[in-house]
Amino acid sequence: MTFNDNVRLDPSRVSDRRGRGRGAAVGGGLGGGLLLILSLIFGPDVVNQLGLEEGSTTTQEQDGGSVDAINACNRGTDANEQLDCRILGTAESLDSFWQPYLDQFGVSYTQPGVVLFTGSTDTGCGTATSAVGPFYCPVDEQTYYDTAFFDELVTRFGSSSGPLAQEYVVAHEFGHHIQNLIGTLGAAQQDPQGAESGGVRVELQADCLAGMWAAHAISVPDPESGLPFLRTFSTTDLQDALSAAASVGDDRIQEAATGQVNPEGWTHGSSEQRQAWFSQGYETGDLRSCDTFAAADLDNP
Repeated sequence: MTFNDNVRLDPSRVSDRRGRGRGAAVGGGLGGGLLLILSLIFGPDVVNQLGLEEGSTTTQEQDGGSVDAINACNRGTDANEQLDCRILGTAESLDSFWQPYLDQFGVSYTQPGVVLFTGSTDTGCGTATSAVGPFYCPVDEQTYYDTAFFDELVTRFGSSSGPLAQEYVVAHEFGHHIQNLIGTLGAAQQDPQGAESGGVRVELQADCLAGMWAAHAISVPDPESGLPFLRTFSTTDLQDALSAAASVGDDRIQEAATGQVNPEGWTHGSSEQRQAWFSQGYETGDLRSCDTFAAADLDNP
């Protein structure tokens, strides 16, 4: 899925914290990759799970890079060439879809923040590190992305590297913001893990909401140029998104980390479930079809 070349992007939509402070070297003998696996199993989107474990250290100074790199993101051509610009463009497409869509349900859409960081960053939910992967903090209503995660999604978890795989990640985190607005996000904290838990149902609903955006994405216009943000995408593009959804399924991550699958520890759902609910949103484009809390069988939306 590619952006139309002449779509205009607004760099002010994203807060770029890369190169503005400390990175993180996590102590205790655990590498960042293993912490990322554990956080994906046990739930990085739960507020109290964010941040460093007790006894870990933050010792490594960040060397920086261009503080204002995001300011070079101005057109769709930039989004096609650079990951940070693609995150920006996806966020603007999501805004343009969700605001009018939620109006029909009497829900007022507010734009979630979009923060790019490297290493660690302060959030309304506490200090978070790159180990937790992309996440949404409902306290400050911001989504956070360490861009290095997108490489790890491919190299460690086996996802496709296609653009829609990356855009799916952004759309999923925006899905948590939508849940915050409609009142379903809190179920993840009330019933955080297990194959039928509120935590799993929250994550699968966010996948369905991401699929909804994908269903409408090629018709969502850039308010400034009037052009659709995204061009018509192919079957390969859709497979890229499904690949990303499958790569972060609890069963696949558990098996890779421990050689076993334990549904009692699930917080996000299996690979097949994540694909199924993304597809449900994509095929229906309807919020009412994303009611994972009413689903008797999470395997079959």
